[in-house]
Amino acid sequence: MMLLDTSFLIDYFKGVQETKNLIAGEEICTTVINYHEIMAGVKRIRARREESFFRRLFSRIRVLKCDLKAVEESSNIAAKLAMIGREINALDILIAGIALANGVEKIVTKDKHFTEIEKVADIKVITY
Repeated sequence: MMLLDTSFLIDYFKGVQETKNLIAGEEICTTVINYHEIMAGVKRIRARREESFFRRLFSRIRVLKCDLKAVEESSNIAAKLAMIGREINALDILIAGIALANGVEKIVTKDKHFTEIEKVADIKVITY
C-alpha cells in the first residue's frame, strides 16, 4: 500500500502528471493528519472548488486513523530521530507512525523530512 502525503495530494489536485504516473496500479491511502493539513489550508483560503475536490477524494480512498499503535510507532520514530540529532515536524512523524501501524510500505511525497524518517523507520519514501 502507498500513502499519499499532503504535498503529493496538492500536486495531484493541480494535475501534475507525475503524480498520476506514481499511483497507477497502486493501492493508495492517506491519514487523518493529511486530511487535517489539506482541509485547514482550503478552509483558511476559502477555496470551495479545492474543498469539494478533496472531500470527494477523501471519501474514495482509505483514510488511516491515529490510534495507540500508531502513536507507539511515531514515538519510536521520534526517539530514534532525537538520538541521531534530527528534528522533524511532529505531524510528519505522526503520519509515518500511522503508516507503519497500518502496514503501509511506501510514502510518496515531495517533503524531504520523510527521507530523514526513512533512515530510522522501515518504510520506503518515494520523492518526486
